[in-house]
Amino acid sequence: MKHRRITRRKSAVAGGAVVALLAAGFTFQSANASDNPEQFTVKALTAPAAGTLALSLKSDLGADEAGSYYDTEAKALVVNVLSQDAATTVREAGGKARIVQHTLAELTGARQTLSDKATIPGTSWATDPVTNKVVVTADRTVAGAELAKLKKVVDGLGAKAELKRTAGEFTTFASGGDAIHSGGGRCSLGFNVVKDGEPHFITAGHCGETGSEWSDSAGGAAIGSMVDSQFPGNDFALVKYSGDTAHPSEVNLYNGSAQAITSAGDATVGMQVQRSGSTTQVHDGEVTGLDATVNYGNGDVVEGLIQTSVCAEPGDSGGSLFAGEVAIGLTSGGSGDCSSGGETFFQPVSEALSVFGAEIG
Repeated sequence: MKHRRITRRKSAVAGGAVVALLAAGFTFQSANASDNPEQFTVKALTAPAAGTLALSLKSDLGADEAGSYYDTEAKALVVNVLSQDAATTVREAGGKARIVQHTLAELTGARQTLSDKATIPGTSWATDPVTNKVVVTADRTVAGAELAKLKKVVDGLGAKAELKRTAGEFTTFASGGDAIHSGGGRCSLGFNVVKDGEPHFITAGHCGETGSEWSDSAGGAAIGSMVDSQFPGNDFALVKYSGDTAHPSEVNLYNGSAQAITSAGDATVGMQVQRSGSTTQVHDGEVTGLDATVNYGNGDVVEGLIQTSVCAEPGDSGGSLFAGEVAIGLTSGGSGDCSSGGETFFQPVSEALSVFGAEIG
């Protein structure tokens, strides 16, 4: 069975966001004449390389770092900082420095306030490094007293947060790459992995319970059983293959070819990604937020998700989010569809692999 997958803005949007920031008066330049940004060379980087540099600078800068994102037009890493010294450190490393108002601790505090006071079904929030705010999104089901409550909490956070609406409804995408089936419905296989030297695959936790049997066709013979499923809180599951089912480390592109997957990596805001899934096949988009919290209703709250502009629909759950040969995420849920658009959230693959003690393969 080949592996297909796909499931919160496009490259042009990210570029537009950078232009908008400049138009609003933000600048990558330091006000200190002795620290002239023009003396530094900005490195042209791929998104994965920018992510690696971001991790290194986060360690070097400590509390002076306030988030980062990938500028797709300039192919450069932009790092939010709180001081001129920190800006110099970023520039010396080849990144663009941008002095911002809010610390990561302040934004984390805003997220905690939302968790404490505004845990309402149909809402999500994620830290947006482009705006240096926590962006709160309410779907179409949030109305009346609940919407008023949400607005009051967001207003109380001042410039640290903003509220947006989405026309769709936040749901997990199970109707249940390649389709996988159980008695409970259809999902999509995420990535083939190896655990303890044996073949497994990972998918979304909300797709089924531990012990459930999975096949590659409706009513077909089982190809594996779910050995661990975590949802809510997280949204990932591990299925162990049985029999001799083929399990190449690749994603079905639904055009007669497949994308080889050689490693797992972390998402970076601004990164261009693709999703493959059994309902809507392959779609692309951009990472728009990290560490997102989503309330799907019925007490199903998932934290630590990747927010993207990629579309998805029921049955795409568990499908692959990838950037070239790098596995990035597993489709969790979102709003909208692939006709009208929407946003989709993904469980980071790196966390699932760490928890399961597995590796891409």
